[in-house]
Amino acid sequence: MNDRYSGSMTIPAEIPSYLQVVALPRECGPVLVPSAYEDENGHMNIRHYFDLEAQAIAEVFDRMGITDDYRATRGQGFFTAEHHIRYYAEVHVGDRVSVHARLVARSDKVVHAMAFLVDDTTERLASTLEVTATHVDLTSRRVVPFADDVAEAVDRELARTDVDWPAPVCGAMGIRARA
Repeated sequence: MNDRYSGSMTIPAEIPSYLQVVALPRECGPVLVPSAYEDENGHMNIRHYFDLEAQAIAEVFDRMGITDDYRATRGQGFFTAEHHIRYYAEVHVGDRVSVHARLVARSDKVVHAMAFLVDDTTERLASTLEVTATHVDLTSRRVVPFADDVAEAVDRELARTDVDWPAPVCGAMGIRARA
């Protein structure tokens, strides 16, 4: 690390192993990486990491009941407030990948989640997508608290993905405490 940046960099949690990640629920895949995903550098293009990881987060929200029906009947949903992607290993055409996800934390209006894209061919963690999503009223476009049933669904998901290793969060985002 360059010393001139060492004071401003966040030190992430230890990166989980492949075996730790695949113990989480698989939300997407396995997907055999097609040649259409390759970029000019000879590995999978960044947009495909994001698409697969975002799809995994969407699966978690669907399981919590945040579906098209929820949005239509309640007029509420989630907006992504922030996201952060980290890349740990290259993925190449012909590799088999899958995405696992976990919730990290919640408040009464915000969910902090992570998706973990693993290369099942090389048995390595390739990338993480960290997301904070705010619960909103779709008419007013304002942040609103979860209803009790949504809070319970979020808590069930937190318990479902509770593991004995810390999420490798970036440290610059998450659930913010109110003053």
